[in-house]
Amino acid sequence: SAQIADLQQKLLDADNGDRAKQRWDSIATILEAKCALKYLLGELVSSKVQESKLQSGLQQSQASCSDVQKMLMEERNHIAEMEAEFQNQILVQEQQHQEKV
Repeated sequence: SAQIADLQQKLLDADNGDRAKQRWDSIATILEAKCALKYLLGELVSSKVQESKLQSGLQQSQASCSDVQKMLMEERNHIAEMEAEFQNQILVQEQQHQEKV
């Protein structure tokens, strides 16, 4: 029964693909061609709008990424400065300790 169900599903998938192709192949009148063109242009406009939205989102994400990278570099520089200051303080403490000893 699993094999039968699988075969039935494959037949349905093949039939859907053939149906779409037959629909385009069976355009016979100007009215049908106009409807098809209207549908295709609508899909084109829809995809262009979606592309524009995605492009805008990508640009915003790139700007955010750039800002985060800038902040990261600033924090790394700050940490390096703090480490240098800490090492300097350690040297001063060691010198004071040596003088006391």
